[in-house]
Amino acid sequence: MSEGGFFNIQPDWKEHWRGMPSFELTNDQSAYQSLIVNFRNPIDRESFAELLGRNLTDKTKSVWWPKEEIDKITDKRFRAEKQLNPKYPVYVISKGRWESRRTAKALEMMEVPYRIVVEPQEQDEYSSVIDPKKILVLPFSNLGKGSIPARNWVWEHSVQEGHVRHWIMDDNIIRFYRFWQNSTPPVTCGNMFRAIEDFVDRYENVALAGPQYYMFICRKEVYPPYVPNTRIYSCILILNDLYRKGRRWRGRYNEDTDLSLRALKDGWCTVQFNAFLQHKNPTMQMKGGNTDELYEGEGRLEMARSLEQQHPDCVKVSRKFGRWQHQVDYSRFKKNKLKLKGDIGNLPDVNEYRMYLERDEEDFGGEEC
Repeated sequence: MSEGGFFNIQPDWKEHWRGMPSFELTNDQSAYQSLIVNFRNPIDRESFAELLGRNLTDKTKSVWWPKEEIDKITDKRFRAEKQLNPKYPVYVISKGRWESRRTAKALEMMEVPYRIVVEPQEQDEYSSVIDPKKILVLPFSNLGKGSIPARNWVWEHSVQEGHVRHWIMDDNIIRFYRFWQNSTPPVTCGNMFRAIEDFVDRYENVALAGPQYYMFICRKEVYPPYVPNTRIYSCILILNDLYRKGRRWRGRYNEDTDLSLRALKDGWCTVQFNAFLQHKNPTMQMKGGNTDELYEGEGRLEMARSLEQQHPDCVKVSRKFGRWQHQVDYSRFKKNKLKLKGDIGNLPDVNEYRMYLERDEEDFGGEEC
């Protein structure tokens, strides 16, 4: 929400969402009023907690009154009556994470075909835990440029195979979810990717698309199923035509934001899906990947400054929550409008893409705010 994406909402989203999975929010559960209560000392806080009948600690940021009964959704999941896998190839770029291989595990649980892209010195390690047929080996290693060379290699590989688009995913995605009726059940099939692809392919001018971060969706708030013209990150469906027109991954930091901004400045649209979510480990909290190469020392400040230098017209560096961050103004891209290839008025109001909700004994975890 900090980068303005949630508020860049097209008023006609319901018209565009025809033929897509149901997206109904029960109601706006946001707060009627919020107020700050100050305590002089821990004893005062404990007295107030007793009055509320709630547990308040040093880490408590807010509470609701009265206490809400939150429906348990961790024992529910979306499954497929029929598996509808992505029609475009799925690539996972990975380095130093053959033991965790989070995204690979998530895709295998969903029975989604993928290929993992690794450097040659790590081929044996990955082959010991992943089917070698799913492994693509890069022709270079340890270039010190983060994931950029691997990303461009994947893009070219997809173009050479003749694909219109391709998926590229980070290797630290834990699970995928669907935002449905103010809850976030996990999705255990590839059908959500097919729905994203079909939606994007309706338009002439969508360059990048992908699911929103799980942590940025709160069940008490109201969102549209998709947001146009904002940053797409970590799990990205890319139009290969951008490559043929000279666009490439570049730099060393914030490459997803940079590519999104360059596409938007070229007049393309992006689509970020709130209806489908990805849950990944936060940056710098896992070994491997770019952690050692890019984020040591003042890595966060360098990341923010790098993006500001690339896009000084819409990026500013600020310090929030005790760390350096970039702030992007996407409001200028409201003029980029989605252009339908044809009429979608003949589509049914809802197409669940053969997904249905069921209870399961396995607890898939996850939290709701």
